[in-house]
Amino acid sequence: MITVQRSSSGSSHSPRSSSSQPYLSISVTEPVKLGNGVQAYISYRVITKTNFPEYQGPEKIVIRRYSDFVWLRDRLFEKYKGVFIPPLPEKSTVEKFRFSAEFIELRRQALDIFVNRIASHHELQQSEDLRTFLQADEETMERLRSQETGIFKKKPADLMQIFKEMQTRVSDVVLGKEKPVEESNPEYEKLKNYIFELENHLSEAQKHAYRLVKRHKELGQSLSDFGKAAKLLGACEGHALGKAFSDLGTKSETLSVRLQKEAHQLLMNFEEPLKDYVRAVQSIKATIAERANAFRHQCELAETIKLKEINLDKLMLTRSDKVGEAELEYKELKAESEEATRRFENIVRVMNEEIVRFQDQKTQDMGIAFHQFAKGQSRLANNIADAWRSLLPKLEACLS
Repeated sequence: MITVQRSSSGSSHSPRSSSSQPYLSISVTEPVKLGNGVQAYISYRVITKTNFPEYQGPEKIVIRRYSDFVWLRDRLFEKYKGVFIPPLPEKSTVEKFRFSAEFIELRRQALDIFVNRIASHHELQQSEDLRTFLQADEETMERLRSQETGIFKKKPADLMQIFKEMQTRVSDVVLGKEKPVEESNPEYEKLKNYIFELENHLSEAQKHAYRLVKRHKELGQSLSDFGKAAKLLGACEGHALGKAFSDLGTKSETLSVRLQKEAHQLLMNFEEPLKDYVRAVQSIKATIAERANAFRHQCELAETIKLKEINLDKLMLTRSDKVGEAELEYKELKAESEEATRRFENIVRVMNEEIVRFQDQKTQDMGIAFHQFAKGQSRLANNIADAWRSLLPKLEACLS
């Protein structure tokens, strides 16, 4: 069994177990802005510690940018059919947000989670592309990105483009432009319905989590503004009343800091995990689309074989000199059809394993996120109650 240890922030650390225990530890750290204007981008130090014999040594540090992570994701998606490839964070195109400290840290954390999910997957961790990503120098990575051809060059940067194309095909079916070729499997239908419903519910939960973060920030700012005003008011008043107003202002500013801090924790430990799982479900939908394409291709080949068989029978009856050529085409097509069937069956098998793994991981991650949320809200409520309660004797003294 291969050990991948991660901290609560998503970073990996070398296990303290015996050196004979296989481990792969990856950390995405130290984001740095490079370049100017539209050419500007963020680079990251990716630190790998491992005792895998296939790697160049026990520790390797490389510099990577967002497009390198995209390259890795796309390669894995193309090669590991049926596997739920971990999602990447979105690429912001808004200049003022793209290089904000908060956005950079959120992306760093999301990229760390992305690569560690790959490292913890029993198949993906063996990928040659992962080893290249973790060990190649910057020039090699740049060359790999620019030299991609064929299926990799045509691969859309956004995996969801595949699913959108599938939706277009469905629309064509509805409009009568294309005959529907769909898998009639109750378990498959159940899976699709589950994924669509899960996306809707997660999206709704993430939307409200965003509003909670926003409310905490706004309340924190309001308390800060009120605290300043109360202290100014206290400066205008005499002795006891002025002191009470000043204490009220100080306490408000202290609570403002706590609210802002809790808003950040809420963003990192609650809203972001929800958003990450929305992205994960969208990645699963892309895999579902690949399964639909594989099934469709298998059916199309089966139909073509039937036509070839009919044509071959006719040629044999007429003793045509094209029989030999037709037989060769038939054998090649049959071999292709058998390969397509094996490919589809493999996707089905892998997806069945992946959905179990996904649900187990989701249960664990969501349990942690909701526990952190409840714990944070409880802590904040107690802090606020204690702060206001401590002011009551001073304010009551002003009334007597």
